[in-house]
Amino acid sequence: MRKLFLATFILSAILFSGCSSTWEGVKEDSSEAWSNTKKAVNEATDD
Repeated sequence: MRKLFLATFILSAILFSGCSSTWEGVKEDSSEAWSNTKKAVNEATDD
């Protein structure tokens, strides 16, 4: 029983650390896309 709990805990930790890294990447990509969109809109409307 103790080994099962330990294995479950370790697998959960690995899963959540992977998701955390992925989430950081998503936030970075979204921020970059938003900045590029604002820049493109400003350039398109610049007279």
